[in-house]
Amino acid sequence: MNQRIFVGIVAFFALVAGIIGAIYIAPPSHDVKQVQYFQLYPTPRTVAPFSLLDTHEAPFTEENLKGQWTLLFLGYTFCPDICPTTMAELNGIYPQLQALDTTHPIKVVFVSVDPKRDTPARLNDYVRYFNKDFIGLTGEHKDLFPFARSLGMMYAIAESTDNPNYLVDHSASVVLVNPTGEVLGRFKPKREIGTLSISDAQQILADMPVITSKK
Repeated sequence: MNQRIFVGIVAFFALVAGIIGAIYIAPPSHDVKQVQYFQLYPTPRTVAPFSLLDTHEAPFTEENLKGQWTLLFLGYTFCPDICPTTMAELNGIYPQLQALDTTHPIKVVFVSVDPKRDTPARLNDYVRYFNKDFIGLTGEHKDLFPFARSLGMMYAIAESTDNPNYLVDHSASVVLVNPTGEVLGRFKPKREIGTLSISDAQQILADMPVITSKK
């Protein structure tokens, strides 16, 4: 057989095999198709086992993240700008998120990384100020640090907590956890000169119907 013909046949079957593999072995997922702003992690992150406390001092673990879509944000109640603005933005789109035709409900979770000042009672008042359906969590740093890392997030207290007005550096992204408890990715903050770096609620609202679609 002519060598060129043989090479052509091999290349053709390799192409066919690649197409079949792409369709049947690794089919495209509806949760990333046609999204405009959502930043998908290379592979979903399994949330490591954790135990935090909600605003009623009840345990909240990785099992509580299952069976729902979770938009999760790290912060603290003494945060002067990013946290209250992001919470207000999420509250602004919450009715539209709840109106989406999804198999699983969409929840918003705010995790305080400032346990020294953010008692469950204070956190409860803070979260309910924005929306009574939002979930507030906190815990000790030994539990919060690994939890934040498993989400692909971070936080750090760069000054002494003896100063009552200390600030906490933290990720400003809103991460998305799917109903099986995996972190799919995040909505990153917009970074524009002269504006606050927060995740754009309208971008979240634009992509969530595609990600959570039943199809």
